[in-house]
Amino acid sequence: MDQKIWLSSPHMGESEFNFVKEAFDTNWIAPLGPNVDGFEKDIAGFLGNGVHVAALSSGTAALHLALILLGVKQGDEVLCQSMTFSASANPIVYQGATPVFVDSEEETWNMSPVFLEAAIQDRIKKGSKPKAIIVVHLYGMPADMDSIMEVADRYEIPVIEDAAEALGSTYKGRPAGTFGAMSILSFNGNKIITTSGGGALVSANEDWIKQARFLATQARDAAPHYQHSHIGYNYRMSNVCAGIGRGQMEVLPLRVQQRRRNFELYGEAFRFLPEVRLQEEPNQDYFSNRWLSTLLIDDLKDANVSRETIRLALESRNIESRPLWKPMHLQPVFAGAPFYGDGTCERLFEKGLCLPSGSNLPETDISKVIHILKDCLSLPVTA
Repeated sequence: MDQKIWLSSPHMGESEFNFVKEAFDTNWIAPLGPNVDGFEKDIAGFLGNGVHVAALSSGTAALHLALILLGVKQGDEVLCQSMTFSASANPIVYQGATPVFVDSEEETWNMSPVFLEAAIQDRIKKGSKPKAIIVVHLYGMPADMDSIMEVADRYEIPVIEDAAEALGSTYKGRPAGTFGAMSILSFNGNKIITTSGGGALVSANEDWIKQARFLATQARDAAPHYQHSHIGYNYRMSNVCAGIGRGQMEVLPLRVQQRRRNFELYGEAFRFLPEVRLQEEPNQDYFSNRWLSTLLIDDLKDANVSRETIRLALESRNIESRPLWKPMHLQPVFAGAPFYGDGTCERLFEKGLCLPSGSNLPETDISKVIHILKDCLSLPVTA
C-alpha cells in the first residue's frame, strides 16, 4: 500500500519539547501555570490590536464562553455562517438558543454581507432581533470584515469571529480575529499550529477575558473553601499543552509560508484549467494562511467525473482529502433552522475538495496528488 498522505498532520518544531520538559521538571502539570500565561501573552503579542487572550481546552469551549459573555440565553437567536464545521453552531444550542444560518458569498466562500442584512431585517420583522453574529474565516480565507462589521454595527449586534482556521491570516493588514467583539482560535491537531487539543478566546475587552478565565475554571469564588455563585466549566488549557503551543508560536510565520507554498504548487498546476477553480484571494486586501488548499471541480466534459470521483481516486492511493464543509442548514441535527441565501454554499459543497496541505508535506507528495487529479480529469500530466 502507498504511504499515507494526510490532509493536515501536526508539524512539530524544536522548542516544544523544551517547554513540555520544563512543565514536568517543575511539576506544573495542572490546567494552569507559567506555560499557559506565556502562551496567552505570545498569542496576544502576535495578534496585537490591544487584545487579551484566555487559553482554553478547545475552540468550541471558547465559542461557548463567548455566547455566555454576550448573554445568549434560551429562546434567543444567533446568526451563524452556514458553511462551516458544526462546532461553530453547536454552542448556540448549548445555550438553548436557535441558530439562524446565513449563506456564503462567491468571493471568499464566507458569510455574505447581503444575506446577513436580509436575515437581520427579517428576524427583526418577525419580532426576534439576533443576539450575536458568528462569522467564520473559512480555510484561512478572511471574510469581508468591512462589510460585515458595517452591517453588524448598524444593527448593534456583536460579532464573534470564528478564526479557528485563520491564525496568521490578515484582512487589510489586520489579523483575522481582531475585528469582532470576541474571536476564537483552535489548536486542534490538524490546525496550522497545535497544542494537541486546545483553543483560545480573544477580545480587546479585558473584563470579558477575565470573566472567561473565571468561568473556565469552574467559576470558583474567592473563598478558602469551594464556593460557587455561578455555573462554571472545566475549560482551561493544561500547562503541558500550553508548552507545546509556546513552541509552535515560534514557528507560526514559517508554517504560514510553508502552507502558502503548497497552494502555489497546486496553483501552478491548475490555475489555467477551466475544470479546476482554486480558492483565490479576491484582492490584495486578503491574505490567507492557506490552512487548507481547496478547489472547485466544475465545467466537466465527462458527467461521470465529480468531486467524489476524485476523492475516491485519491483515497484508493491512501491520500486523505475531504469535501468542503457540508452547510449547517443541510445537516439533520439542524433541520428546520432558518436559512437565508441563494444556495451558494450548497453549490460550493457539491463541487469543492480540500487537498493535502500540511506544512510538513513534501513536494513529491503534492506532485502525486496533482497527477492523480489530472488523470481523473483526463488532462495531460507533466512531471
